[in-house]
Amino acid sequence: MQTLTAQLQALRTPLELPNNLHWDLRDITALDHIGAQILWQIWGKKRPADLQLQTYHEGLFVRLEEVCQLPVPHLPKERWERVSQLGTFVLSFVEHGKGLTILLGQLILDLFRLIRHPLQGPWKEISANLYRTGFQALGITALVGFLIGIVLSYLSAQQLRAFGGELYIVNILGMSIVRELGPLLAAILVAGRSGSAITAQLGVMRVTEELDAMRVMGIPHGYRLIMPRVIALAIAMPLLVIWTDVMALAGGMLAAQSRLGMSPTFFLYKLPEAVALINYWIGMLKGVTFGILIALVACHFGLRIKPNTESLGQGTTSSVVISITIVIIADAIFAILFSKSGYY
Repeated sequence: MQTLTAQLQALRTPLELPNNLHWDLRDITALDHIGAQILWQIWGKKRPADLQLQTYHEGLFVRLEEVCQLPVPHLPKERWERVSQLGTFVLSFVEHGKGLTILLGQLILDLFRLIRHPLQGPWKEISANLYRTGFQALGITALVGFLIGIVLSYLSAQQLRAFGGELYIVNILGMSIVRELGPLLAAILVAGRSGSAITAQLGVMRVTEELDAMRVMGIPHGYRLIMPRVIALAIAMPLLVIWTDVMALAGGMLAAQSRLGMSPTFFLYKLPEAVALINYWIGMLKGVTFGILIALVACHFGLRIKPNTESLGQGTTSSVVISITIVIIADAIFAILFSKSGYY
């Protein structure tokens, strides 16, 4: 091929001079698009006036003529590229918002259906998802919560000892863990663990065409796949928040005893006085809200996965990132709404 190309390129210069050359390609029995393109470039990207070839080779040169007539796209300037990227981002944001809204509306309809016909509800799916997202997450939430409590207590003890306010470590640990760190920490762990698992499960069902089979069989995705996961996380998250709070307070209590000599009995005695009861209810409400948001985002990205492995990885990553982002935004909204509640 290299020798033929070199010979044809060598013939290109003299062939450009005369205009009355006769090209007869009827003896060529096999010609692919590469050979046709080489001849096309030698001809100066136009068909010779006197050309004879086989009828089954005609399509190659017709296609080359059509390609040459297409306009050459001009690359946009840098500022227009930025505007285009911004527009793409806005359209993607609107599309995801629309998808989440449709998913939420379908969830509400499915909940009404469950209330009307509770005996026909997907209780096995709810129980299985509750076990996977709740019980199996107790270990990691306990470990991380316990370590966070120790770290927070150690850092707070150093500052309080300098000002002689060792007793206020109960207030700091109680308010920060029960109201903020406990729900937020549990939500981040669940988003990374259970949220990614939900997205991957739905994505694998898309890859293996199980979702298409369910649609053909008349089994609704929302009632059998989405609603059980949302209900399971809505139930499991408040319980995980309580569990994380207990383990974080236990770690902080042990660190306070080690650094400040504060007995666990005194710590538990001062805790109800330092933390108002409404803070526990705010933490529980955060848990329910975070669980619903994580489940909706995970299901949204799971249903959008295309039937290929690359889309599965990208969808799972996007699900975790967006879930954590939405959880932090929701936590900020809670902080604004309840800024004047829960303090003595």
